[in-house]
Amino acid sequence: MTISLKNRLALTYALFISLALGVLTLIINSFTGRIFNALITDNIVKKSEEIVRDIGDRYNPLMREFDAFSIEAMGMSFVHEGYIVTVEDEEGNLVWDARSCDMRQCMEVINDITGRMEGRFRLNGGLRQERYPVRYSGRTIGTVTIETYGPFFYSETETKFLSSINRLLLIAGIILTLISVGVSIALSRAIARPVKKAEEAARQIARVHAPWTRVSGGAKADQPVIRIPEGYKTRELAELSRSLNLLAAELEEAEGRQKRLTSDIAHELRTPLTCLRGDIEAMLDGVYHPDREHLESCHEEILRLTGLVEDLNTLANLEWEADTPYGMSTNLNKSGFDLAKLLRTTAEQFRAAAHEKGIEITLNLMESPITADYDQLKQVFINLLSNAIKYTDRGGITITITEGSGSRSAGQGWRSAQAAAPVHWEVTITDTGIGIPERDLPHIFERLYRSDKSRSRGTGGAGIGLTIAAAIVHAHGGTISAENRREEPASGTVFRVTL
Repeated sequence: MTISLKNRLALTYALFISLALGVLTLIINSFTGRIFNALITDNIVKKSEEIVRDIGDRYNPLMREFDAFSIEAMGMSFVHEGYIVTVEDEEGNLVWDARSCDMRQCMEVINDITGRMEGRFRLNGGLRQERYPVRYSGRTIGTVTIETYGPFFYSETETKFLSSINRLLLIAGIILTLISVGVSIALSRAIARPVKKAEEAARQIARVHAPWTRVSGGAKADQPVIRIPEGYKTRELAELSRSLNLLAAELEEAEGRQKRLTSDIAHELRTPLTCLRGDIEAMLDGVYHPDREHLESCHEEILRLTGLVEDLNTLANLEWEADTPYGMSTNLNKSGFDLAKLLRTTAEQFRAAAHEKGIEITLNLMESPITADYDQLKQVFINLLSNAIKYTDRGGITITITEGSGSRSAGQGWRSAQAAAPVHWEVTITDTGIGIPERDLPHIFERLYRSDKSRSRGTGGAGIGLTIAAAIVHAHGGTISAENRREEPASGTVFRVTL
């Protein structure tokens, strides 16, 4: 059986606050009870001393005796207050005894106090006697014995006062409990409301971006963007709303990229297929002769199709291997080699193409031992250099290797140099080409993304080369990034690969 977050929070808060109030009430009751009992005990002592003084005042020094009549009147009033008094003179003769005077009254008082203390207040006590000397002018003139219920007892007035206090605490506890329940319900609603909105937003996001919804045309252009408010003062709720809004934005962006991906693949396949179809139909209709020129044109289009399919297949394999439990690194054919030598060899392949465009390739390399997949890394730098030459019409391209950290002594052999290799190597490929628009920089490593929207066959590709390069670098545990040159003139791009 499940319970809603609102009800769970309300129940938890109510139980917690009620328990806290109950414990607090017990503590207050115990604390005030101890103070009150100490006060009552002190009052009993003071009252006993007052009784002794009053009886001493009833002593006649001329007659050398107590006024028995006055003591009797006082003694009966003491009995009603719970004090059973017996008075003896200095010779030990009985002057007055409350029990002898009115035994029935004394027993009623004692039974009433005993029943009150043991039945109502759960105090197991008994009658206690205290003997006090009565002095006059420095000499003992008699003895007063006071019998009370001990260790202490409550009078009727004090009992009523305690009952009022307990009743007040009970009422206050009930009121505070009801208030706590109300506050708990309000608090739980305040916390559960944004969570409920987040749940509804997540359901809407899932419904809008579900594959069957997209196929059936459910995500319409005029449909409002799904977002939830972010102005919450609670940090966790604010982070939850921001995360959901970010998820919705990323899903919308991913859906847009997927649509563009489908459109781009269709376009890239349609163009060479259209050319092939036109040339072959023309040859079949006799418009073209199947000579070398037209067959070479068909062959070029077939090569374009083959290259595109191979690139897509390479990218699919890289991404699939990266998603396996052990990652693509398990399928890398790693070996030790000099990264500078790889870059030098790769650059030589593009010398002729660079010379045709009147640009120069400059190398700033250093010995850089590394353990990696030689062929895969060569593909990375072929893609980057091809891209740089394609979009550079003047100036040149510079390839540089720098150390991330650590150092090596000159003259060391390969093995010792490899053992002392730095934490990472950084390769930068800088061109003086047309640059990349700032809005496109975050997306250039995405599949089939091209900052050149004109789709000119002169500037080429399908937008897969950089994606393949990024997948290979990431499989090696490295990073790849791109930025525009900041130097004057403000043109050109810097690709940075860290391995």
